[in-house]
Amino acid sequence: MLLKEKKAIITGGSRGIGKQIAITFLKEGASVFVIDIIKSDDWQEIENYAKENSVQVFFKQSDVSNEKEISDCIKEILTESEGIDILVNNAGITRDGLIFRMETEDWEKVIRINLTSAFFISRIIARHMIKRRAGSIINMASVVGIGGNAGQTNYSASKAGLIGLCKSLAKEVGSRGVRVNAIAPGFIDTEMTGRLDKKIIDTYINLIPLGRIGDPMEVAGAALFLASDLSSYITGQVIRVDGGIAI
Repeated sequence: MLLKEKKAIITGGSRGIGKQIAITFLKEGASVFVIDIIKSDDWQEIENYAKENSVQVFFKQSDVSNEKEISDCIKEILTESEGIDILVNNAGITRDGLIFRMETEDWEKVIRINLTSAFFISRIIARHMIKRRAGSIINMASVVGIGGNAGQTNYSASKAGLIGLCKSLAKEVGSRGVRVNAIAPGFIDTEMTGRLDKKIIDTYINLIPLGRIGDPMEVAGAALFLASDLSSYITGQVIRVDGGIAI
């Protein structure tokens, strides 16, 4: 029970990697507030894990890109929880396309949901955590935020921005006992990657030294490490969970 009696916020936590992080945190004794635009069809599964581990999970519907809406949501959670120990900025979307054809709307939407939302939320939570003189903030970045990827200028820029936010915020709040780190997943088996053509998937697998697609549980394991006291002397770092694709 690495997170016993801890309380966490996870954005985009009802599906994909966020869902697996929520389940992992619940198994390790944390109560979890999931923020998402819609509740996934298999939300009951998450609730079942909470019951099995005698902890609580709460769903908060909010548009993370709307400053007032998400700010009100976070403040409400802080009141209800009486203190948050962990924040995972996981919410994200893609709107891929070559820059020559990319609409301004697709650029702005990806940046606002993937990056600006993390600023809105972290601004409130960081102030809360420094008063408590403890806390862990985790930004879900990507290997494309480190190395880039053709056809994803907006997504890559948003994830690179999350890394910059992580490193800068870590320097601002470290003296108050608050840690800020990032995770950079590679090719992970999610609904999004599941829509890709088999030929594309095979191409990616051939580039991965471990020779397989990653599992969301493996990303959640890194999040658990960064959320727990096992990483108490780690801040401002980017952990790549990518099977070696970015070596």
